[in-house]
Amino acid sequence: MGEEMRIAILGAGRVGASLGAALKAKGHIVVFGAREPKVSAGFVTKTIDGAILSADAVILATPWTAAEALVCEHAPALAGKIVIDATNPLNANATRLALGFDTSGAEVLQSQARHATFFKAFNVVGPAAMASPRYPQGIAAAFVAGPSGAQKDVVMGLVRDVGFDAVDVGELRAARLLEPLSMLLMHLEKTGEKGRDLALVLGSRTTRQAKPCPVVSMEAREAG
Repeated sequence: MGEEMRIAILGAGRVGASLGAALKAKGHIVVFGAREPKVSAGFVTKTIDGAILSADAVILATPWTAAEALVCEHAPALAGKIVIDATNPLNANATRLALGFDTSGAEVLQSQARHATFFKAFNVVGPAAMASPRYPQGIAAAFVAGPSGAQKDVVMGLVRDVGFDAVDVGELRAARLLEPLSMLLMHLEKTGEKGRDLALVLGSRTTRQAKPCPVVSMEAREAG
């Protein structure tokens, strides 16, 4: 675990509660944001703006049908914050994606709060995996999309603190691939082909090695 962080979670359903419990167990300060603040299940709940403003990072764990309006309303408070989008842009019946491959829910939300920095994470893992990410086949993978730099390092660290194998998939546009991937897991769980409580475990037969530096001849150096 890295240094203690203040995490605001917007959404207290199964996903938000599971992430809150896992992060609190790692020593982070977790606060939930709600329209009606209260103390519940050992967590402090503040107003949404109050939770955001006191946080180092914000996790958005609401249903998609509420996410865009919430981000638009609270965009001023989100300015300068790391925002981890754990949602999937499902339609009202949660039967299909409401957005296609030419954009993603994460990119839409980023466009609504331009002064925040959005990352996609935790959307291809279910609450059961968040509570126990170790499977017989290995540690469950959790993918992270978003801009490179110090803030992404923070997000990757939080993903590891929950217990996942954190996998950097590139810039935020890679969320266009992650959101349909979540639908595949939902489909497999519904059909029962692989049982319930599914997660992805990544394996590789090779390790990435640094490319050797090119050898420059003395003649080339002198010519240059």
